[in-house]
Amino acid sequence: MNATTARATAVQNKADLLRSLRLSTAEGILAMPIVTMSLPVNVFMTALIARAFPLPMTTIGLISALPFVGNFLQIFAAPFLARWRPPKIVSITAASLHLVTWVALGLFLPWVPRTDPAAAGRWLIVWFLLSSFFSAIAGVSWNAWIEEWVPGRLRGKYFGRRNGILQISTLTFMLVTGWAVARWNYAIPVFQAIIAGAAFLRVFSLRWQWQSPTRSRAPAADAVHPFGAQLRVVLASRSFLLFVAFGAVWSFAANCFGPFYSVFMLDQIGFSAFYVGLTATLSQLGGVLSLPAWGPLLDRYGNKPVMTVSLILWQLPNFLWCFLTPENSGLLYALWLWSGITSAGFVLGQFTILLRLIPVEAKNLAIGLNLAVSSLFAAIAPVAGGWILSRALGAGHNPYTVYHWCFLLQPVLAIASCGLLLRVREPLASSLTMVFGAMRNIRTLSGVLGLSFLTNYIFFKAPPRDDRP
Repeated sequence: MNATTARATAVQNKADLLRSLRLSTAEGILAMPIVTMSLPVNVFMTALIARAFPLPMTTIGLISALPFVGNFLQIFAAPFLARWRPPKIVSITAASLHLVTWVALGLFLPWVPRTDPAAAGRWLIVWFLLSSFFSAIAGVSWNAWIEEWVPGRLRGKYFGRRNGILQISTLTFMLVTGWAVARWNYAIPVFQAIIAGAAFLRVFSLRWQWQSPTRSRAPAADAVHPFGAQLRVVLASRSFLLFVAFGAVWSFAANCFGPFYSVFMLDQIGFSAFYVGLTATLSQLGGVLSLPAWGPLLDRYGNKPVMTVSLILWQLPNFLWCFLTPENSGLLYALWLWSGITSAGFVLGQFTILLRLIPVEAKNLAIGLNLAVSSLFAAIAPVAGGWILSRALGAGHNPYTVYHWCFLLQPVLAIASCGLLLRVREPLASSLTMVFGAMRNIRTLSGVLGLSFLTNYIFFKAPPRDDRP
């Protein structure tokens, strides 16, 4: 009788796991529109704050910083929420509140004053800060929930397939959104219709998350070391601290004027939202196609050299932004495609090397420190960039000259930061199978850099393959 019951339980557990995997893929497809819109810079948000509501540069910079502020603030809320409810409940609750903020935006958008940029900016800043906070909590707790029930042996194959399928949803949304807002001349009802469609799909996404019959694999709880002991371990991890410093420099370089590349394409180059979305789509395609090739290179030659080469190959062509005008704007398509191809190795290497550098004895403190530092620098950067652009443009300087000089910062600072990266020593890989929240800023930054293939990417460390006959 016991053997029969055990077999029946095993069969039921397997059926529940398969159903949960199918529902996770399906809900991810429906979640992608609202997840993509929540990034600091994307086709929807760029068209909204640069065309529908032509906000000042300082306000655009502040709005671009808010998702990183949300990433920082969630660090303080996460410990309390973890004791409040399981990750699944926290994730669905936060995602539901995030959905409510978007529904509120759709309802009140006609009342946001289009003729008063200052008032419109204040309204959108308060809304986006609240929305970004809920989005950050939902994202991190969702990763913790996934870790609970997806067996390690399935992660490589399952998430590889899921990531690929979700790219189709993201690509379709970007093209349709860009075409719609440009076709109807950035009319408010078009933005409302897009929000309504994304919210409608998100309702079903959350419903399938709730219905998913996931079963926790109940891993053994890690020993919790005293804070003082964890702090000593982190401070003694020189390579980890160097990597945190590198991440801070890189986050500042990418975010200082990163949000204004799309604004430059709209205002100075004369691209419509559709063509801005098309460039982001090319970047996505480049990343999706090249990502499988970067993994073996990282395994064979190590993270530091491959990341350095990838970053340099990515940033060197960015000097061309300093010469772009409407007459040579065709270069943008090649630039965005190349950025997707080359950036994939750098971003994938960031995850792989992070697994090696985080001290297991103080992993929670290390993850929190890494996310907090990179979030702070990523949040400060666009505010500073917006202020610089606002002052320079307000002084009457030629807009092309201002943008061209500002666009020097990212490639120069990013390439210079390789000196910090090359000083990092890589120990053997740790036993961590997934780092909760550690890659949160990478996903958020994907909106700024046009790397939309990372929007809902699940970073995992696949188990080693046994190639023996």
